[in-house]
Amino acid sequence: MLLNYCGQKFLPRILVRAAVRVVVMICLTAGVLGILGSTAPVSYAQLVSTTTHIQDKQTPLKSAALNATVYHSPDCNCCGGWIDHLRAQGFKITDFSTPNIETVKQKYNVPDNLSSCHTAIVNGYVIEGHVPADDIKRLLQEKPNIAGLSVPQMPVGTPGMEMGNRKDPFSVFSFDRKDSVAVFNKYGAES
Repeated sequence: MLLNYCGQKFLPRILVRAAVRVVVMICLTAGVLGILGSTAPVSYAQLVSTTTHIQDKQTPLKSAALNATVYHSPDCNCCGGWIDHLRAQGFKITDFSTPNIETVKQKYNVPDNLSSCHTAIVNGYVIEGHVPADDIKRLLQEKPNIAGLSVPQMPVGTPGMEMGNRKDPFSVFSFDRKDSVAVFNKYGAES
């Protein structure tokens, strides 16, 4: 939380956005080096996971169309994994690869401290990062008065960021147009 506070209050926007780009490059490098298939030991926090895989759960959704427009950098490979996750959960995807992903984030007012590698629009809501499909479906069912959901950065084990059995704890945050942020869901050790 301190990092998010510092990023929001003290670091210029350009540094936060540059940090996101560095994380994307690390993700790409990890995939290229074959770390995705690694059997290296993981810490206790990484071993704690929910009883079912995020990708295997299905939340029924009545009457709302499951259409998502996804904007991502052409340099990011993990975004395709997240798109595949959404398709497997019944979403129809319109996919836009753009070198100007930062412009998209600014257009949809994604808070700097909640940014990740891709931005999607689903029924008027902003979906930032590797948000599980079940959380998007819950959002569409409940229709809260918020701008959207975010999984900041790129936690290992989120949809599109799978690395074997490793699953880092992570939270899905909701945010509104007045910069209010709340926890929408938690996965892993903090659940």
